[in-house]
Amino acid sequence: MSISQTVTDFVTLAIQAGGWMELDRLYLQNRVLAMVGEESLDPVSPVVVTKTSLELLDELVEQALKNGVFREGSADLEIFEAQLMDFLTPPPSVVNALFAQHYEKDPVDATDYFYKLSKENNYIKTRAIAKNIIFPAETEYGQLEITINLSRPEKDPKQIAAARQATQVNYPKCVLCMENEGYKGRTNYPARTNHRIIRMNLDGESWGFQYSPYAYYNEHSIILSEEHRPMVISKETFYRLTRIIEVLPHYFVGSNADLPIVGGSILTHDHYQAGRHIFPMEKAPIEQYFELSDFPLMNAGIVKWPMSVIRLQSPNSEDLVEAAALILDKWQHYSDEEVSIRAFSEDGTPHHTITPIARRKGSLFEMDLVLRDNNVSDEHPDGIFHPHQEVQHIKKENIGLIEVMGLAVLPPRLNDELQEVEKYVLEKEHHIAEYHKAWADQMKENFSFNEANAKEIIQKEVGQIFAQVLADAGVYKRTMEGQAAFKRFIDSL
Repeated sequence: MSISQTVTDFVTLAIQAGGWMELDRLYLQNRVLAMVGEESLDPVSPVVVTKTSLELLDELVEQALKNGVFREGSADLEIFEAQLMDFLTPPPSVVNALFAQHYEKDPVDATDYFYKLSKENNYIKTRAIAKNIIFPAETEYGQLEITINLSRPEKDPKQIAAARQATQVNYPKCVLCMENEGYKGRTNYPARTNHRIIRMNLDGESWGFQYSPYAYYNEHSIILSEEHRPMVISKETFYRLTRIIEVLPHYFVGSNADLPIVGGSILTHDHYQAGRHIFPMEKAPIEQYFELSDFPLMNAGIVKWPMSVIRLQSPNSEDLVEAAALILDKWQHYSDEEVSIRAFSEDGTPHHTITPIARRKGSLFEMDLVLRDNNVSDEHPDGIFHPHQEVQHIKKENIGLIEVMGLAVLPPRLNDELQEVEKYVLEKEHHIAEYHKAWADQMKENFSFNEANAKEIIQKEVGQIFAQVLADAGVYKRTMEGQAAFKRFIDSL
């Protein structure tokens, strides 16, 4: 295909996206032409476009590289791609207006529109996400979901060196701030020209709704405060979560905890994560019901899950918020030395918080409250309720909201390392990492490996380790002693 046809087709898609009109065609074609380093355009009639936006993007990038617009492998590529895809993305005011039009028909229609736009304009990195390794793992808690995260591109040494030398700029303040919308990006900061945020009013406070560029699950989205302020779990958090599932009843929404070790990767900006995905924890049943005397219409119980989870269900969202706030306040001040649970250090440092998740179940509002404790000890310097040393060869990072719900986000190193484990158990030439050896030897004792079953067994055993990771993070262990201690806390409510 000629570059003239590519440019013409690309501009046709830009007009179809809703941000431009046919009268803008010549203007757009000349803008795109200049970006790819061409000086003239052959006469080409617009036709029905059969190629995807990403296929046309690749052709434009290839032409720009040929013309020396930027060097292959440089940070300029990401910036260039985002600037091109900005033509396929209506301005924020138009995106918000179109979202509102779709929302009047149906909230699902609105998110479908925005999700499709965010994929077609390459803000959601669908091709990178497709590289992730995903497999299920059967455990005593149901089927967990395991992902090895390969979507984030590795930077080459030149990019890393350039990022070190780049001027440090405190704008935007973080990757979640609203100032990212339309930001060009730089050597040490992602390109966001094609980024759009849907404005949300949560009872007088301005929030934004966007998708995650490197999604871990279906319609992985982020709801962020307009104000750059630290994460806090409070009664207001529970209230906002219930408001969000009123606005988007087909989505779950949850928050990372607000303390280090048990929190997520970004504690500096108040935000929640949402999406259209049924996580393993949602499928887990309540195994023990209890009553909250102040809330007679509420279902309350302990969930069958390796972490310590209280589930509340009520037709009344205000009751749900009040009950969750009661449990949070009690937990923040509750200690039980018999099971190493301490609410405060001697200097008054708080150690208790909650990871909350809200969803709709027909006419019911449902909220899961996952009890978290970030104490450390001599035996467990990384965290008493954090993945312990014996499982850190698979997962040593913080257990945040997504993992709490049963989806493991494992580091990219495991892609190669598990292949070496497979060679080791099949007694082939290998380069197994030393920290996997004891685990691999244990598997060799327990299983008869052959070419047909090795990979499946290893994946299943990774799933068992992830279940143990979650159990390590659980404050009340699933032992007689742990469950008795959990009952003491419930009785104190």
